Amino acid sequence: MNPGLTSGIFGLLAALTWGAGDFSGGLAAKRTNVYGVVIVAHISSLLLLIIAALVLRTPLPSFRTWIWGGAAGLGGGLGLLLLYSALASGRMSLAAPVSALVAAGIPVVAAAFTTGLPGILVVSGFILAMAAIWFVSGGGSAEFNLKGLRLPLLAGLAFGFFFISLHQASSESVLYALIAVRVVSVSSLLVFATLTRQPIMPTRKSLAPILMSGLLDTIGNGAYAFAAQQGRVDVAAVLGSLYPGSTVLLAWMFLKERVSRLQMIGIAAALAAIVLITV
Repeated sequence: MNPGLTSGIFGLLAALTWGAGDFSGGLAAKRTNVYGVVIVAHISSLLLLIIAALVLRTPLPSFRTWIWGGAAGLGGGLGLLLLYSALASGRMSLAAPVSALVAAGIPVVAAAFTTGLPGILVVSGFILAMAAIWFVSGGGSAEFNLKGLRLPLLAGLAFGFFFISLHQASSESVLYALIAVRVVSVSSLLVFATLTRQPIMPTRKSLAPILMSGLLDTIGNGAYAFAAQQGRVDVAAVLGSLYPGSTVLLAWMFLKERVSRLQMIGIAAALAAIVLITV
C-alpha cells in the first residue's frame, strides 16, 4: 500500500479513536471528578502498554526514545490541564477550536521548515480542515478577546509540542514511545493533583467509560505515531486534529444531542478536507 495512503488511514483512525475517547471521558466526567477520569484512564493505558511490551518481547529502545516520549507526555499532560482550565472558565466554544487549530498548525509550520510544503491539494485540504475544526467545535461563539485566548493558545502549543515529540519518539519504537508518554503524563498529573488537592478517586459507576477512554486514547496515540512514521507529520497531525467531529457525531447518535447547521457544515468540510489530503 502507498505509504501516503497508509499515513492518511492511520491519521483518520487517530481522529476517530481520540474523538471516541473524548466522548467516553466526557460521559465519565458527568459522573465523577475530571482529574480522576484523566489519571485513571492514563494509568489503565500505561498498564495495557506494559503488558503488550512484555507479551511481544519488544526490545528496549535507546535513551532518545525515552527522552522524546517523556517530552510528549509532559506536553500532553500540560495541554490537558490548560484545556480543562480554559473549559472551566466558561469559554468552551472558544477553547476547543482554538486549541485544536493551534495544535494542528504547529506541526504544519515545523514540517514546512524541515521537509518543505506539500502539494497544493494537500495545503488546500489543510486550510479546509482548519475551518472544519472551528465549525465542528461550535464556531467560537463565545466573546472573542485576548484574555479568553490565552489558555486555549497555551493548550494548543502544548498539544502541538506533543505531536512533534511523539513523532520523534516513535522513530525507533512506537510501543515504548507510548509507554514513556504515559509514565510522564501520569506522574505530572498526579503531582499537580496532589499539590492542588484535587480529588483523584473516581466513582465506581464511572469506571467503565474511563477504561474505555484510556483504551481508545491509547489506540489513537499509536495510530497517530504510525501515521507520522509512514508519511508527513503535518498530514498526520491535521487529520488527527479532526477528532471533534467524531465526538460530535457520537453525542448525536447516543445522547441525541442536537447538531447545529454550523457543525454539519464543519463535518462536510472535514470530509472534503480528508479527500484533498489523502488523494
